[in-house]
Amino acid sequence: MIEADFAVRRIGLLATLAGPSPRLHSAMRELAGVHDAALAASGGRVAWIGPDAWLDSTVSLLPHATVLDAEGAAVVPGFVDAHTHLAFAGDRDDEIRQRLAGATYQEITAAGGGIVRTVEATRRASRQELAALITDRLDEMLLCGTTTAEVKSGYGLETEAELRSLEAIRLAATGHPVDVVATFLGAHEVPPEHRPQRTRYVDKLIAEMIPAVAEGGWAEFCDVFCEEGVFTVEESRRILLAARERGMKLRLHADELAATGGAELGAELGARSADHLVFVSEGGMKALAKARCAATLLPSAAFYLRLGRFAPARALVEAGVPVALASDANPGGGLSPSMPFAMTVACFGMGLALEEALTAATINAAFSLDRDRETGSIEVGKRADLVLLRSARLLDLVRVGVGAIRAVVKGGRVVVSDGQIVRTSS
Repeated sequence: MIEADFAVRRIGLLATLAGPSPRLHSAMRELAGVHDAALAASGGRVAWIGPDAWLDSTVSLLPHATVLDAEGAAVVPGFVDAHTHLAFAGDRDDEIRQRLAGATYQEITAAGGGIVRTVEATRRASRQELAALITDRLDEMLLCGTTTAEVKSGYGLETEAELRSLEAIRLAATGHPVDVVATFLGAHEVPPEHRPQRTRYVDKLIAEMIPAVAEGGWAEFCDVFCEEGVFTVEESRRILLAARERGMKLRLHADELAATGGAELGAELGARSADHLVFVSEGGMKALAKARCAATLLPSAAFYLRLGRFAPARALVEAGVPVALASDANPGGGLSPSMPFAMTVACFGMGLALEEALTAATINAAFSLDRDRETGSIEVGKRADLVLLRSARLLDLVRVGVGAIRAVVKGGRVVVSDGQIVRTSS
């Protein structure tokens, strides 16, 4: 008998997403579903999956075990949000109103708004203040079913402020149900004080900031905003190579506002993910596929920024690129922390099938963070990170405004129940 301290019974559809990762081509539509299922977990990891009728004869539930009755509803893996900017203070509400009135992202930035506006507020915030803000935002994501999230720095743009942001990310992650993957994004923008001599800031990133981050072990990944008007391909190459030499994994913002060659650079350097890709070229898609570099698409950002187009998700899937989704939660263009909302826009704006969107929000997103051996699918040995829906209809996930999620389970523990975070006593 398999001993377990957690179980979910009477699951109408268990979408396991089990199998090799990342999912490519038509495999993105295969959910590896089990009907009339049950699962059991021990010590936070899945220990058994099978027909509900077999649970009692196969699994010995410990006296203190938690048992959920799914009542015929569906269970899917916990969502993995592979691109967020949660470490910020202040807001940019007035800029959002300008956008609604017709201003473009580029116009707002040229007028002194955008990223540098948030930098001013974030530099003034203490580590504790930032950590509290990040915690609140992680709570919002957890309520939407996210159990693993990447969180970037990038609103400090100086060594002390960037390290303070990364310290705040670690502080917020300590004890929080959402597993956090930290990314250093000192190359988010050239700060105003360095714009007369922008090479000086790139040199500072390479000689001072990256070594400080790497030596302190503050971030697993290094990211660069490789974009027209921000960091050139050559500048991005220098920064990313310096980070790789320091043992950091690579990802980058690429081809969001124009075709700059960011996707090709990510493939060249062995980046784990190239993100945004609204204007990715055909050559860029082929390079990503050959390098098995994930394309982390951010449909909510394109929606809120009113870019007028989305990343070519359908073409990326057909090219054999590992397609992932993320919320891009941030103060200016990622206003929703919800992965189900990102899935909704991916389906109805980008042309993904529901099954493809779910795959992109779970196992492929986990791949983009190098976490696919731990989470992103429901398999024996992996963490028991689950989302229990209220019905057997997976389509409920893309019915915006409907409370489709009944419970969220993290590591075999119920952390959200009926729209409320379940707090544990310390």
